[in-house]
Amino acid sequence: MIRRRSLLAAATAACAARPALAQAPWPTRPVRFILPDGAGAGNDTTARLIAPLLEAALGQPFIVDNRPGAGGRIGVEAAFRSPPDGSTFLLGNAGSNGINAAIYRDLPFDLATAFDPVALLVVGPNALIVNSRALPVANVAELIATARAQPGRLSYASAGAGSSAHMNMELFKHQAGLDIVHVPYRGAPALVQAVITGEAPLAFANLVNVMPQVRSGEVKLLAVTSLARATDLPDTPTVHESGLPGFESLAWNGLLAPKGTPAPIRERLHAELTKLRGNAALQERVRLLGGELAVSSPQEFQARIDADIAKWKRLAEAANIQAQ
Repeated sequence: MIRRRSLLAAATAACAARPALAQAPWPTRPVRFILPDGAGAGNDTTARLIAPLLEAALGQPFIVDNRPGAGGRIGVEAAFRSPPDGSTFLLGNAGSNGINAAIYRDLPFDLATAFDPVALLVVGPNALIVNSRALPVANVAELIATARAQPGRLSYASAGAGSSAHMNMELFKHQAGLDIVHVPYRGAPALVQAVITGEAPLAFANLVNVMPQVRSGEVKLLAVTSLARATDLPDTPTVHESGLPGFESLAWNGLLAPKGTPAPIRERLHAELTKLRGNAALQERVRLLGGELAVSSPQEFQARIDADIAKWKRLAEAANIQAQ
């Protein structure tokens, strides 16, 4: 009887220990956020805002690892090839994890399924900007009329072939039936500078990358790309209400884990990210950059990725767009 009780006690203790093993502490070493963007980009700003907050909450360093290049492919592939052990995550974005699926046919993975989504973090509209001295238009209707009157004579800047700036303008051209010449530059800062100088006086850009120039008057903000007006820009119309109904193209970023990262790790990170929605200072910082701190569920994030991939594939096929 004594032996039977001892065995029963041992079995009970073993069963009780299993949840503890399943919920082993995480993280036990530094965590790396790989970004397919250069330092100073909007997604880099997001990472550097949240990394110290997660470090304080979880007790390990959160390191921002910028891996720009090849339209985001370098950073995404580095994350894809990282071990699924909770030490590495990808801060993907609308270009690296949405557009690229539509324009690159030689990716070594399927962007719709290559990662486990953790949370959509920041969402915001893009901006349609002009140099109003080089291209004197006051609104989207005037821009469309001017472009139609001068087919092939206006030019627009992008951050490179296949970038979100490129695809946003191609979507605009496709819906409006316009012929505007694409001038690719190397990254968002060069794009903004091209508009400021008038070298290529028109562009779509992430709001976070152009708000300083909008506020200084160096560029004119014609419209935003959300269906509803931006909360902080109530006087700025949307493209949707300016003659192209249904036009929408949102900038976003979010955290993804290498496929197979244990669910308890992903859930722990998601729980800490969810707490950030209650951080008023962080919310304000993100709002001033032109975005909203969303922190969605993994399922909502996956739905966003799937919808974007489908939209950009339709455009790439209709407009015959491929990465160079």
